[in-house]
Amino acid sequence: MARQRWRRLLIALFAVLSCALLAAIGGYLWGEQRFRANGPHAEPKIVLLQSGESLAQITRKLARAGVVAPGWLFHAGVRVAGRARALKAGEYAIPARASMADIMALLVSGKVVQHQLTIPEGWRVPEIMARLAATEPLSGPLPAAPREGSILPEPYLFMVPARAILFIRGESRADLLARMQAAQKRLLRELWPVRAPDLPLANPWEAVILASIVERETSVAAERPRVAGVFVNRLRKGMRLQSDPTVRYALIAAGQPPAGPLTRQDLRFQSPYNSYQADGLPPGPIANPGRAAIAAVLQPERTDALYFVADGDGGHVFARSLSEHNANVARYRKLMRAQRAQRKTDPAAPAQAE
Repeated sequence: MARQRWRRLLIALFAVLSCALLAAIGGYLWGEQRFRANGPHAEPKIVLLQSGESLAQITRKLARAGVVAPGWLFHAGVRVAGRARALKAGEYAIPARASMADIMALLVSGKVVQHQLTIPEGWRVPEIMARLAATEPLSGPLPAAPREGSILPEPYLFMVPARAILFIRGESRADLLARMQAAQKRLLRELWPVRAPDLPLANPWEAVILASIVERETSVAAERPRVAGVFVNRLRKGMRLQSDPTVRYALIAAGQPPAGPLTRQDLRFQSPYNSYQADGLPPGPIANPGRAAIAAVLQPERTDALYFVADGDGGHVFARSLSEHNANVARYRKLMRAQRAQRKTDPAAPAQAE
């Protein structure tokens, strides 16, 4: 009788253990399936994880963002996978419908959101510093302004021409500014040794000075090497550069920014930056030139031209002699007068920059 009782007890215990084992296996398979199933969020989500947050804190943050449900399953899944200490802080873009397994892998990878800040070619230091100050994902105070021309304008991502410099949320403004200056130094180390022979430039900094003038003279990329060639020709001949942007820079630096087109009086403004009055290159850059302008100065187009003037369509007309240049200037001024007259009779008529 006792033997039969023990036998029934063992059978019952085996049945209970079997059920428990089946339930555990079923629960594991269910959890595994849910852990790898599509997430509940139909749209991408941005989640910012702070350094030092625990797995429990991270789980609550993800659950509040609506990217994991139930939260306890994500917590358990990360624990079972042995990745609790491998999750990295940062700003993450969680793709729509990402599974908990995908989210865990993303947080382990550390592939955080990278922002872009674009510094347009030809911007001056005050403009660049203002953009750094206004770029919200950056951190820290605004550092002291560097010298004009020492920054390489590139899309560092948020705007116009060129490549991008990427940064992560929380990078300091000082660190990003240092990277922008380092990028220019790397570019000069790359381009200066392979420059055209016999350039009238003593060092890479003089190349930056001339490139800044080229940058401000034309926005037409194809013209940069020819404009650079004209200025190189004038330097070789000992002619003054006579570049309008240098006059504008001199007036702005003196706190007298011109309200419109330059006047004859503006061209007589005494400043070492005014290339109508001073020989050779200005003492420093008038802006921060981009890669293409620096490359154009170091490999200028071979040309006989010594002069150029705007053509009224955004580009320039080049001339080899002063008489040819004066004729081009006369045509340009006639075009400007005609356009001003047209605007008086038709205010909607497009205006060309003078």
